[in-house]
Amino acid sequence: MADEIIKESEEVSGSEEVKSKNFIEQIIDKDLEEGKYTKIVTRFPPEPNGYLHIGHAKSILLNYGLAVEYGGQFNLRFDDTNPTKEKEEFVDSIIEDVKWLGADFRGEVLFASNYFDQMYEAAVKLIKKGKAYVDELSAEEIREYRGTLTEPGKNSPYRDRTIEENLALFEAMKNGEFADGSKVLRAKIDMASPNINMRDPVIYRIARMTHHNTGDKWCIYPMYDFAHPIEDAIEGVTHSICTLEFEDHRPLYDWVVTELEYPHPPKQIEFSKLYLTNVVTGKRYIKKLVEDGIVDGWDDPRLVSLAALRRRGFTPSSLKTFMELAGVSKSQGSCDYAMLEYCIREDLKPVVPRLMGVLNPIKLVIDNYPEGQTEEFDIENNPDSEDAGTRKVTFSRELYVEADDFMEEPPKKYFRLFPGNEVRLKGAYFVKCTSCEKDADGNVTLIHATYDPETRSGSGFEGRKVKGTIHWVNAADCLTAEVRLYENIIDEEKGKLNEDGTLNLNPNSLVVLKDAKLEACLKDAKPGDSFQFIRNGYFCVDSKDSKDGEPVFNRIVGLKSSYKPA
Repeated sequence: MADEIIKESEEVSGSEEVKSKNFIEQIIDKDLEEGKYTKIVTRFPPEPNGYLHIGHAKSILLNYGLAVEYGGQFNLRFDDTNPTKEKEEFVDSIIEDVKWLGADFRGEVLFASNYFDQMYEAAVKLIKKGKAYVDELSAEEIREYRGTLTEPGKNSPYRDRTIEENLALFEAMKNGEFADGSKVLRAKIDMASPNINMRDPVIYRIARMTHHNTGDKWCIYPMYDFAHPIEDAIEGVTHSICTLEFEDHRPLYDWVVTELEYPHPPKQIEFSKLYLTNVVTGKRYIKKLVEDGIVDGWDDPRLVSLAALRRRGFTPSSLKTFMELAGVSKSQGSCDYAMLEYCIREDLKPVVPRLMGVLNPIKLVIDNYPEGQTEEFDIENNPDSEDAGTRKVTFSRELYVEADDFMEEPPKKYFRLFPGNEVRLKGAYFVKCTSCEKDADGNVTLIHATYDPETRSGSGFEGRKVKGTIHWVNAADCLTAEVRLYENIIDEEKGKLNEDGTLNLNPNSLVVLKDAKLEACLKDAKPGDSFQFIRNGYFCVDSKDSKDGEPVFNRIVGLKSSYKPA
């Protein structure tokens, strides 16, 4: 009997991978077991006041992933309750980012502003319950009355207005009878609460602003902490998943949905934010970089906005892998940028073509190769993929090679080109360096070599061996293109900020090479196409500055990794 049990256990463990669940999944499992919800609904609720960055990707993929895992629904809803900073430009960019990540919100985009009528009625309900009042204290006085972390607040002199007076004043606020900032509606909770967020928070303010969605219909707008739980409840959201800074706001979230008597109130759960080393995510800093012309917009490939990552050549699947490695927890920490680079390398390595690109070119002339002759070689597109096939690459007397593949007086263990040394040109012939030419300043301008026709690649040559193989392109038909090499825009090891509070920028964050020589087939490369340039890294055709027949290439990531997965 014991043997049978052991055998059955081995069969189960061998056929089913046991998946450990994060703390959010454990909460959802418990809620479903207890019958609190019949269908899981999650949401991503951005404010349309800027571009999304990599931290938002964690929230999007987490919320969408949970909806998929539990057969539920994922909503994209804009928390557009503050029209001073909101723009259609940001709405459009966020929709594009969410779609790019593959988070399916069923084609329907939701807006908090669509619920403004319901929010107004919710505020009226609180007034009628004696749970809200119109206050006339100034913003400075409200802060003064609120108290401190160690001292309780004190009641506003307007806190005990009658329900009838509060209803009339709130309606007058809605009708535009008072000046901006002259009155607010506050929740009546507890001015002595140890949680400052519960000390009669403002839930409506007067602000005459044109809203991107509702126009000039409203001159009063709800505050975020009041609006957000109502939006979740209206949409049937079951689990309102947010980052840790909202943990102290959860009592207010719960108070709102409880006092408004929603039958199936959503549950707020907090998780740790994604912090990434050596990047800039703060909107204030990015705006300054854009305005000062240090970067060429919110999609500059040195940034980690989703638009910038997409333009640089990162893929949705690489970001998903990165988020899985980062994990979901309540413990605050940071991830090394090298881990993100590891994920994109692993994503691209098996699928993108491996081509030859010479970034810092110097001409190589094969003196004994027949002038005017051209031949073709079949070179594999990707040795890691059996289905990738081969391509034709032309070869002639004059080629380009990397400048650092030649040294007139090399150190020991340098196996590339130097006078008297022989190397293999990848996929072609052995060539022996014979001499070089220099300009008046002593810079090498031309390398001379001879080739051995017996060493043609694929010919079965088994003679002498060479220790070095270098890449090359045919000078007669190669593409001359602009290539951009990127590094992190800041280096936190040297300090993220200068003494004056400005960013400590890396002066080498962008190097532009105007004269790179690339394989001829890249003339037809389209924006978004990705490749590996042998020995130089992974590159993507820039979607902003490329033109037909004139692609610009962004380096996504180099070939070497300092990150090792656990």
